[in-house]
Amino acid sequence: MATTATTLQQKTVEIVSPARRIGMGLVFLALAVVIFLVFSGSVDPGAETRFVLNPGGTEFAIPDWIFNSANVLNILSGVCAVAAGFQLARGFGKRTNLVLGLISGAFIFGFLAWAASGQSLNMAGLLKSTLQRAVPITLGALSGVLCERSGVVNIAIEGMMLTGAMVGALVGSLTNLWIGLIAAILAGALLAAIHAVLSIKYKTDQIVSGTVINIFAIGITSFISSKFLQRYQDLNNSGVFPSWEVPILSKIPFIGPIFFDHNIFMYGLFVLLILLHVGLFYTRWGLRVRSVGEHPKAADTLGINVFRTRYMSVILGGMVAGFGGAYFTLGSVGRFDEVMTAGRGFIGLAAMIFGNWRPFGAFGAGLLFGFADMLASKLAILGVRIPSEFLLMAPYIATMIVLAGVVGRSQVPAADGKPYEKE
Repeated sequence: MATTATTLQQKTVEIVSPARRIGMGLVFLALAVVIFLVFSGSVDPGAETRFVLNPGGTEFAIPDWIFNSANVLNILSGVCAVAAGFQLARGFGKRTNLVLGLISGAFIFGFLAWAASGQSLNMAGLLKSTLQRAVPITLGALSGVLCERSGVVNIAIEGMMLTGAMVGALVGSLTNLWIGLIAAILAGALLAAIHAVLSIKYKTDQIVSGTVINIFAIGITSFISSKFLQRYQDLNNSGVFPSWEVPILSKIPFIGPIFFDHNIFMYGLFVLLILLHVGLFYTRWGLRVRSVGEHPKAADTLGINVFRTRYMSVILGGMVAGFGGAYFTLGSVGRFDEVMTAGRGFIGLAAMIFGNWRPFGAFGAGLLFGFADMLASKLAILGVRIPSEFLLMAPYIATMIVLAGVVGRSQVPAADGKPYEKE
C-alpha cells in the first residue's frame, strides 16, 4: 500500500540581521583598503619579504620562504575585497565568524609581510612566542569557563592570578619550585572559595565580590612586595621551571620546537584543554555543571546539588587561575614584581567570551591576544615606525573590539551571574 505521507526535513537557518551583514562587509572592505593603500602602497615594488621557517632544534632545515611583498599584498587585498563584496551582497550567514577569522588572518599576514619587507622575520620564532604569550591568557579564560559554565561570574581572575604569582615566587624561593607551584594553586583556590561563599551562600553581587577580591589582591601583593620581597632578595629569587623537550615529537620539522619544547605550564595548558573539554561535554560531571549554569531549578528538581556543584566549579576555576598566575614567576621571569599580571586575567575573560565559553575556543582567542601582546617586541626589532605606546596597546585594543561585539552574539549560560534561591 503506497503511502502518501511526505517527510519534511527541517533545517535550522541562522538569521543574520541586515545591520550585521552590512557592518561585517564594511569591516572586510576596510581591511582590503588598508592592505592595498597603506601596506602595498608603501613598499618598494621590487622588495622581497623573507620568512624564516627553521626554528632550530631539528635535524631538518626548512628553506626560507621568500616572496615579492607588493604582489602578495595585492593578492591579499583582492581576496578581502571579494569577501567584502559577497558579504555585502548576500552574506556568509552562520559562517560569518569563520570568514572574519580568515580575513583577520590575511590582514595579520599582510601586516607582517609589510613590516618585514626588505628584511627577514623568523616566523617559527614568532609562532612560538605567540604560543607562550597565550598561556596565561588561556589559563585565565579556562578559569572563567569553569566558573561561568556553573552560573557564577568571576571577574576576580586577575586578583587570583596576581596572588598566585606572588605566593608562588615567595614559597618557591623559600622551598623549591614544585612546592611554590602548589602554593600558588592553593592561593588561587582560597580566593576562589571566598568569592564562592560571598556569591553563592550570601548572594552578594558577583561583580562587586570579584572587584573587592581584585582590589585586595593588588593591595596585599604590592604591600608584601615593597615591604619584604624588594628588601630581602632571597625571598624573591625562585628561579623558573626548565624547558623539557618531548622525545620524538620535538624533532618534527617546524612544529616540533614550536609545540613540544616548553616548560610545565605549556604542557599543563594542553592537558587542561583536553580534560576540561572532555569533562564539560562528555561526562556526567560536565552535564551537571552546565545544567546548574543553564537552569539551576530544573537541575535541583532532578536531584543535583546546585550549591555544591557551583562551589566545586568556582574553586577549581580558582586553582586554574593560581596555576596561570604562577606562570609569570615560576615559568617566565623567576621573580615577582608589583601588578605583573598587567590585566591578563581580564583579557582572559575576553578570550572566554570570544571563545563562546568553550575551552578550545578560548585557546584560539588566547592565541589571538597572545599575538597582539607579542607584536610590540617583535616589531621593534624590525624597526617598524609605529610608536611603541601604540604597539603596547595592541592586546587591550583587541580586547575592546571583541567585547564590543564584532564577532556577534555569544551564547551566555542562561543563569550566569544569577544567585539560586532554593525553594
